[in-house]
Amino acid sequence: MEEKGGKNSINFLKGLIWVIGLLLFITALTKLSEYQAKKVNLIYSDFIKEVKKGNIEGVLTIKKGIVYGELKDGRKFYSYIGEDPDLNKILIENNVSFKYEPGNFIGEIIPYIIPALIFFFLFWMVIRQANLERNRVMSFAKSNPLIPNPKNRITFEDVAGCEEAKEELQEVIEFLKNPKRFQKLGGKIPKGVLLIGPPGTGKTLLAKAVAGEANVPFLSMSGSDFVEMFVGVGAARVRDLFRQAKRLSPCIVFIDEIDAVGRQRFAGLGGGHDEREQTLNQLLVEMDGFQTDEGIIVMAATNRPDVLDPALTRPGRFDRTVVVTLPDVKAREKILKVHTKNKPIAETVDLFLIARATPGLSGADLANIVNEAALLAARKGKEKIEMVDFEEAKDKVLMGVERKSLYVSEEEKKIIAYHEAGHTLVQKSLPEVYPVHKVTIIPRGQALGITHVLPDKDRFLESDVYYKNSLAALLAGRATEEIVFGKKFTGSENDLKVATEIAKKMVCEWGMSENLGPISFRTREAVFLGRDLVQQREFSEETSREIDREIKRILEEAEEKAKEIIMRNRDKLDILANVLLEKETLTSEEIDRILGLEKGEENGLKEDRKGNGTNN
Repeated sequence: MEEKGGKNSINFLKGLIWVIGLLLFITALTKLSEYQAKKVNLIYSDFIKEVKKGNIEGVLTIKKGIVYGELKDGRKFYSYIGEDPDLNKILIENNVSFKYEPGNFIGEIIPYIIPALIFFFLFWMVIRQANLERNRVMSFAKSNPLIPNPKNRITFEDVAGCEEAKEELQEVIEFLKNPKRFQKLGGKIPKGVLLIGPPGTGKTLLAKAVAGEANVPFLSMSGSDFVEMFVGVGAARVRDLFRQAKRLSPCIVFIDEIDAVGRQRFAGLGGGHDEREQTLNQLLVEMDGFQTDEGIIVMAATNRPDVLDPALTRPGRFDRTVVVTLPDVKAREKILKVHTKNKPIAETVDLFLIARATPGLSGADLANIVNEAALLAARKGKEKIEMVDFEEAKDKVLMGVERKSLYVSEEEKKIIAYHEAGHTLVQKSLPEVYPVHKVTIIPRGQALGITHVLPDKDRFLESDVYYKNSLAALLAGRATEEIVFGKKFTGSENDLKVATEIAKKMVCEWGMSENLGPISFRTREAVFLGRDLVQQREFSEETSREIDREIKRILEEAEEKAKEIIMRNRDKLDILANVLLEKETLTSEEIDRILGLEKGEENGLKEDRKGNGTNN
């Protein structure tokens, strides 16, 4: 917005200069014409007649063979007198006052110079504007990479939670610092390093930290910066980028979101002459064109490695791939320490508990939680950020802001309470599922009620029992509505969507179907516009119908299991729903007390697991 406002101001100033210049030009011409129009050019004989008639008013001025004066009728005149020796005698005889003045060259030419200057000024403005437009057109071929301020260097101390990735990149740093150490043994450093991983895991931050640790220039561009509406601009920008890199070597060239230009070529429309493909071809040529002893390391980041062109990821180009994964509990604690380093934190805050309560979150998510906690504490006028602020911030980030202004009738609130109570009861009754952390009927985000479930520790493998029981818990809200109210409501939309997706993966991808057996029915992606639009099945229509029947069977069995648990514990369901109506939010410990369950091992704070949380 600031840049756009600056451009508007410059354009307004240019327009104002043009208007003022045009007005001055018109005014000067007008004044000159008026000045000339007010004077009468008398021939010499007529001038002598007027003198003899006594028709001269005031004093005549004689300059350089021209006499200037005024007639008694108010008309001003001038007349060329030449070299008449009798003129003085005639004027004296007719009692006409006169004086001689030396000629003023500057004063005489000013009326002519001003229009000429204005004309040349306007002409200069036109030429200058044309040059600016030409330079602007030529600037499309400039890459203009972002080069961070060396004073604000980022190092590995600012990056936490990806120790393995830092170890992989340490070799790149050593090469940039001391390339002869590797060249002496005939070793070649990788030309390119590709950072892949989910969004928010710190890929860009890692690239900046490598440049900061090696203390070399860092040229950063986004993949979309190469793509423009003009043909050939992308390839020209790639050439200009590597030209600058060779001039600044040793250095790091970083291309963020490289999938914007690095998608697989010949992928449908456009053929091999698409602008994006020309840009990719130029990038491939440039990465082949420089030697490893030039000290240029190309780094790139993407969360879509599956769509990249194979020629881009082959050895000799991006010949090293560094995977940046979601942080585990120890890494999350380190990330929280980095983000709270310069913030006033109360002594009661336990970052390890917050780390244990945030499985599956990325570094960007954790930074957002810390920032929200600081904002909440400031809003309440606190001097330090307390644990309760982190809890509230965590709920706000993961569940959304409380919609306190949303009015929900008592009847609908009761339906929501029973829906969430059903989720909670079934979740608490089945083994291997994630523990319930919190249940609320306060509307948050797009949900009218939420039951939070999360793992008590980082889990990387799940069994078929876990998924079958999770499906039962997901469908428990819908089953409860049918048992208690005899109706089905629209609040189960998200539950059905998530449950269907899980059941589909159980049958088609994970081989967890008893009827279809250990077969993968994954669809094959067609090479069309970068693998985004078309998927092709590799199984028959009969098999497809069998898959649909199997998915339906799994979901129906899960719903029946949920109904059995709810009907068997109907009294506990009513108690839980009534307390939920009264308190609106219940923690795991409060739920255990209401249901009369024994308190298990304390796992600290907990969170809603992504993709498997249930909401109304």
